[in-house]
Amino acid sequence: MDGWTGKLLRVDLSQKTSGCEDIEPDVLHTYLGGRGLGAYFLYTEVSPGVDPLGPQNILAFCTGPLTGVQVPTAGRSSVTTLSPLTRTILDSNSGTAFGVRLKWAGYDALVISGRASEPVWLEVNKDGVQVHPASDLWGAELPATVKRLHRKESAGVAIGPAGENGVLFATIASEDGKSFGRGGVGAVMGAKNLKAIIATGTLHPSIADERALEFVEYETRKMLASAPRTSQGLPEFGTSVLVNLMNAYGVLPTRNFQEGIFEQAELISGERLKDEFLDKRSACWGCPIGCRRKTHTSRQAGEGPEYETIYALGSNLGISDFETLIEANYLCNRLGLDTISTGVTIACAMELAEKGYLSSDLRFGRADLLLNAIEETAYQRGLGKDLALGSRRLSEKYGAPELAMQVKGLELPAYDPRGMQGQGLLYATSNRGACHLRGNMLGPELLGAPKMLNRFATQGKAGILIVLQHTSAVIDSLGMCKFANFAIGDEFFARLLSAVTGKKYEVQELLIAGERIWNLERLFNLRAGFSRVDDTLPARLLEEPLTKGNSQGYVVRLDEMLNDYYRFRGWDENGVPRPAKLAALGLEKMWVTFQEELSHA
Repeated sequence: MDGWTGKLLRVDLSQKTSGCEDIEPDVLHTYLGGRGLGAYFLYTEVSPGVDPLGPQNILAFCTGPLTGVQVPTAGRSSVTTLSPLTRTILDSNSGTAFGVRLKWAGYDALVISGRASEPVWLEVNKDGVQVHPASDLWGAELPATVKRLHRKESAGVAIGPAGENGVLFATIASEDGKSFGRGGVGAVMGAKNLKAIIATGTLHPSIADERALEFVEYETRKMLASAPRTSQGLPEFGTSVLVNLMNAYGVLPTRNFQEGIFEQAELISGERLKDEFLDKRSACWGCPIGCRRKTHTSRQAGEGPEYETIYALGSNLGISDFETLIEANYLCNRLGLDTISTGVTIACAMELAEKGYLSSDLRFGRADLLLNAIEETAYQRGLGKDLALGSRRLSEKYGAPELAMQVKGLELPAYDPRGMQGQGLLYATSNRGACHLRGNMLGPELLGAPKMLNRFATQGKAGILIVLQHTSAVIDSLGMCKFANFAIGDEFFARLLSAVTGKKYEVQELLIAGERIWNLERLFNLRAGFSRVDDTLPARLLEEPLTKGNSQGYVVRLDEMLNDYYRFRGWDENGVPRPAKLAALGLEKMWVTFQEELSHA
């Protein structure tokens, strides 16, 4: 096949077996790859009622048809599993070269089930997989583990101590700091006694129409080089350029979302990061944008931080000590912790302590306690045992669930939706919990991409968001980066896929594929017991207006948007896809599975 390899490598750690299987071409055309293919595997192979940290859960590493192709930003892949943090379907996407090497080893996907009896690591190549003992690696930090196992023409991923110790928001990371970051994929890998995976491959994907690809690839590079955000903003500052901008809009979450203005934002800004801490910019495989940052403090050096991390470990904790913030980011990376969930959970603990629910010295602004709190979390020591559960379980344990800034158990990203109504709808409806990467409304509501909308209005937001959600599912499934969408539109994705696979894809066909993936994810969550009541936001965002800045006086008016959202999606008033919608998307068999489970519930 062109674009795809048509092969799946399956590993059962309990049975100590492995094998290569064919993937039906119809499955690949229907779900594309990456996130879509992972959703298909999880839906058809895992019951939502299993223990996410048990042997029946899977880790599905999936590449897209464009992954590893010489196309700008086509170096991304996904891992899909049942989240231990949220119990929703979870896919986590990364620009690590591991996905590229997995594809070049000859596989569209690697699906891992079971649990090894002792720590192991996997070596994947064109001939299959070898299982190696990893007791000597257990306890090692990132990225040292992957560097130690590195082979010529290989790339790898591993877990750190947080994943080994079952922290519910542990990551899987590569040797250069790129992570499958959200939802606890690292905890699932750790529960399988799997420390690392190394993929070696040199088999570049076959291309159906080399000349057509060369032409559209040239046009894509030209567009990326001329669009301001992909040619100037992101290359010069990285994502940290958003700190001052979001603060100016009044949507920079501060002190556990109590405010949207951080009075010391300039001290943790992208401009200061560039002027005082930047060594050089870096990029994911095949990416000309180069939004990543290699940085240093007076004591250490490492990767990042990204904007999301600056918010989570900075403004949301009331911390303006940039050196400590940067070193906290390095520490999270070494230990294998999602910086967003880490920071938001610590912010929850700080507010719990300030309001007397929790006996702790943690307080907003206490930068001197941050590194210790992170380390205790990764090793589950002291208060870290509670922090390792995430903000929802932490707040419930101490009797104040309203202080957890989460949706479906996943901690909120770095945009206060009280100043971005569409973003609030996005958080509430995202299938993996609160997420800014599942149809981000930042573009139309704050950046004017493709055009500027009234960020405080609710009318019309549902329809716009749905299209963006479908596009995001397509991009994640193709193996490309969403930042490319700042410069190129759906037409380019269709042309790229057509040139690579030889099948003519129209834009509408791609968007329908995105809609199919979104609905399949929704069906999985419905099977897991989620419903309309879970498509909501923390009460603080619905009831407490911001009191400062350029979003002062606003709350999220979710009820004004949610009914429209369901109606436009072809779902009923409870958020269940109607049979006619599922039939139109070719999901009839999935609907039968869903109905059978309901009848036996």
